[in-house]
Amino acid sequence: MEVILLEKIANLGNLGDKVSIKSGYGRNYLVPQGKAVPATTKKIAEFEERRAELEKAAAEKLSAAQKLGNELTKLQIEIAHKAGDEGRLFGSIGTHNIAEAITAAGIAVEKHQIRLPHGAIRHIGEYPIDINLHSDVIVTLTIKVVAEA
Repeated sequence: MEVILLEKIANLGNLGDKVSIKSGYGRNYLVPQGKAVPATTKKIAEFEERRAELEKAAAEKLSAAQKLGNELTKLQIEIAHKAGDEGRLFGSIGTHNIAEAITAAGIAVEKHQIRLPHGAIRHIGEYPIDINLHSDVIVTLTIKVVAEA
């Protein structure tokens, strides 16, 4: 299936690229989400008319993500959690807990934007996490996990 991308998709292409993908990926994800349109001659002509508008919107999203990334780098996040004597947590800290802590600090972040490279956090300490704000903007933030008093 051939589609025209309406925004940059990681590992696939940039805005305006005509790419060949599996039909299920296009039908079930890209087209319903508004990320691509089928590459028919009519749709190609419509895309070329809207190209400047779409590029402007993409540039605005990128600049907003960069601004948010600059604000995130200034944050110091500390999460208190119940822990045993050896520093092992009772339970774990996942993307949901981290997203809540960052949102409580004043910057709205969704849990799907948070990437934990080594899985859920299960011990006290400092951990680097990646926050994927945009396909071109990934911010690394250090989270400090402490034991509850």
